[in-house]
Amino acid sequence: MSQITPEIVAEHGLSPEEYERVLHAMGREPNLTELGIFSVMWSEHCSYKSSRFHLKKLPTEAPWVICGPGENAGVIDIGDGQAAIFKMESHNHPSYIEPYQGAATGVGGILRDVFTMGARPVANMNALRFGRPDHPKMRHLISGVVSGIGGYGNCVGVPTVGGEVNFHPAYDGNILVNAMTVGVADTDKIFYCAASGVGNPIVYVGSKTGRDGIHGATMASADFGEDAEEKRPTVQVGDPFTEKLLIEACLELMATDAIVAIQDMGAAGLTSSSVEMASKGGCGIRLNMNAVPQRETGMTPYEMMLSESQERMLMVLKPGKEAMAEAIFKKWELDFAVIGEVTEGGHMILEWNGEVVADIPLGPLAEDAPEYERPYLSRADYQLWAKVSPLGDVPESADLGADLLTLMASPNIASRRWIWEQYDNKVGGDTVQAPGGDAAVVRVHGSTKALAITTDCNPRYCYADPFEGGKQAVAEAYRNLSAVGATPLAITNCLNFANPQRPEIMAQIVHALDGMADACRALDFPIVSGNVSLYNESKATGGGSAILPTPAIGGVGLMPDWSKSATVAVKAEGECLAVIGASYPHLGQSTWLREVHGREDGPPPHVDLGEERFHAELVRTLIAEGKVTAVHDISDGGLLVAAAEMALAGGIGITLDAMNTAFAFNESQSRYLVTYKADAPLDRAEVPFEKIGTTGGDALVVNGRAIHLAELRTAHEGFFPALMNA
Repeated sequence: MSQITPEIVAEHGLSPEEYERVLHAMGREPNLTELGIFSVMWSEHCSYKSSRFHLKKLPTEAPWVICGPGENAGVIDIGDGQAAIFKMESHNHPSYIEPYQGAATGVGGILRDVFTMGARPVANMNALRFGRPDHPKMRHLISGVVSGIGGYGNCVGVPTVGGEVNFHPAYDGNILVNAMTVGVADTDKIFYCAASGVGNPIVYVGSKTGRDGIHGATMASADFGEDAEEKRPTVQVGDPFTEKLLIEACLELMATDAIVAIQDMGAAGLTSSSVEMASKGGCGIRLNMNAVPQRETGMTPYEMMLSESQERMLMVLKPGKEAMAEAIFKKWELDFAVIGEVTEGGHMILEWNGEVVADIPLGPLAEDAPEYERPYLSRADYQLWAKVSPLGDVPESADLGADLLTLMASPNIASRRWIWEQYDNKVGGDTVQAPGGDAAVVRVHGSTKALAITTDCNPRYCYADPFEGGKQAVAEAYRNLSAVGATPLAITNCLNFANPQRPEIMAQIVHALDGMADACRALDFPIVSGNVSLYNESKATGGGSAILPTPAIGGVGLMPDWSKSATVAVKAEGECLAVIGASYPHLGQSTWLREVHGREDGPPPHVDLGEERFHAELVRTLIAEGKVTAVHDISDGGLLVAAAEMALAGGIGITLDAMNTAFAFNESQSRYLVTYKADAPLDRAEVPFEKIGTTGGDALVVNGRAIHLAELRTAHEGFFPALMNA
């Protein structure tokens, strides 16, 4: 009688057609361990089977790109023999089931992706999406996620320097937790994962393997049913103190010449790390499962291979280096075990109790995983499906000041201070700009250089028009880096979408990637790493709700002198305020329309990529020449919200005249607010440029109506404390 039934195949997330491919690849029926290995390697989370075809459209090269997608993280040259190494990843499903550990292990996993390549992590970022603030689960989810990010990042000693948070009912049953890490390494000390050298020892280091996280990758590749709460055992448990030891031990060993290849054990644990190392090196691998350090008794090879226990790494060492390496890891009180060797023949062979318990050809497991060109709606058909109403009549605001207060207190614009005060953003001593500005700025230790980092995406735009929304997410990251004075160099991404087997969702993926690709090419802003997270929808909320399409962008830029970075804060009284860039009186998909009138009508603002690049280059020049005293990009909420944020950051008022509703609240792209000294006027005929106000006093004065900064601050700072202390 067959050991593998159709029910067992289905439980492992494989379709009948995919199981036929397994049978063809093996030439026989797999055993349960082999089936489990195929199931995680062919899961959406590990194989990108629904997105690989379209990801190939993304531009990934530039003269400063050292390593693009395909490794643990992307690598760019930042001069002086140094590289920035960075990536963004999702931990969405685990964070909904168990928010503290889900978010914490998301941070731990992305840290390992970066230091496994030889970089010391210097900054963490995040991009979070929650449902309705008044949803019965949301306070619990917000509290757990924020505590998990802070608990892990603070303990491991890497500053969390910024991020973004959105709220929308579409995330009620499936929140998003995207974590990003940036590290710095020497360009001649970068480590890759391709195994080589037949007979070279394979070593396991870090924590012991337990039963936590088994089927984590498979769970992350399906939507939530009503039984979401029962999936807690698939969520990993993290230990940041062990991770800190692991960072130091790995970096110490990397300073020697012992390592041939190194890979962290992330999604699918020992399976994915060993398969990726061997397949990328074009070799085979033999593992002795009895040698794997285990923290639970009676573990089977199936459990060991599929466990996603945290703080673990796999390495290939040069022969004879084992004792030296072991001494380093024992000094740091970490497990170290030789568990196998590199072989010829292109197979993964697992031995246990003296018997071969798995023998799998690596080609089908990795490079030959299924790849689907799933059907998708055209842009025109998608618009019909999305049913976004055309922008109808929009009434003039009866009171611009009252509307501004409403916006400043609204969930998507309110101050995130309650969140970021729980993060240590100063540890390491190199944080130049902490959370609250357009981009975080972190000094490259021991130099004048700095890295600027941002995370951006407007999911409402992406739903209304995935192509324009994808363009806008990249453009806003470019703009935020430019607003602090950094030259944007490259991006990572976290592509969060719902079920790709639905043509309307696949349309969101395809058209958003097309928009992103156009923006990356026009802005010379390549994608060097990333992550795809699909099946982000939930039946648990009683309606099969899909998230908004959320292609989150993490951008990194470089500035030669961190002391010249610009901030959003007004610096002095009596200065001029001007807007750079043309304003179009278009309120479609604006935050004002949603928060004041409860409408999500119309197309999102168009992104002119030529303007985006030209205006950003001008702003970077003005900052470098010291001609502007404050800079802020105009985004959610429009010009009036940006001005209010600048006034609050500096504690100095602004007087604005000739404001109307469309000018105050439209979200036209490619625009910046700048302040400059009145005796040093900016003559900028080459771009749309308009002086719109002056600084001074203790109020924001709009068309003669004064809103005191204290009142503005109360509105802006009140949302999160009121929500979380309710």
